[in-house]
Amino acid sequence: MQLLKLLFIFFKVGLFSFGGGYATIPLIQQYIVEGEQWLTMTQFTDLVTISQMTPGPIAINSATFVGAQVAGVPGSIVATVGVTMPQSIVMLALGYYLFTKQRTFKIMDMILRGIKAGIIGLIFIASCYMLQNALWPDGGGFEVVALVTFIIGFYLYHKHVDLIRIIAIGAILGIILKLVLTLL
Repeated sequence: MQLLKLLFIFFKVGLFSFGGGYATIPLIQQYIVEGEQWLTMTQFTDLVTISQMTPGPIAINSATFVGAQVAGVPGSIVATVGVTMPQSIVMLALGYYLFTKQRTFKIMDMILRGIKAGIIGLIFIASCYMLQNALWPDGGGFEVVALVTFIIGFYLYHKHVDLIRIIAIGAILGIILKLVLTLL
């Protein structure tokens, strides 16, 4: 039953993931954290962080991680298949139609342009939830370390520092600041 539920949930995530991986974050949060409660908000934030650090699309990495948490290796396989299946079906159908009929999709272009604003809203909402959870994990006390690391990372990003360096600096800062605060 869990495997079927995983397949169905991630099929829906894959079906409605217009706008790429970041647009799937609010969908996964809604189904996995709020709906099924398979993960806490802190675990979900960790999931998004790990999904961004590992190679591959965020949606697939997230599906694999959640599936493994819920039902082990079979769960990770089922969730990954579920999230990739809708896009595969759509791409096969569109590819067949375009290559056999050689037509353009003016209506599809208009639809996709209209969806963009909604996608940006979803990404913004997910970012706000993640920032809130980073600063107040599980509704607990305020995390000064997270705020300092966020501000420094934001500053470095706008100074065009390489993203890998920002991640490494964030990890080192997190360790150092946590150790300093523990010693105080």
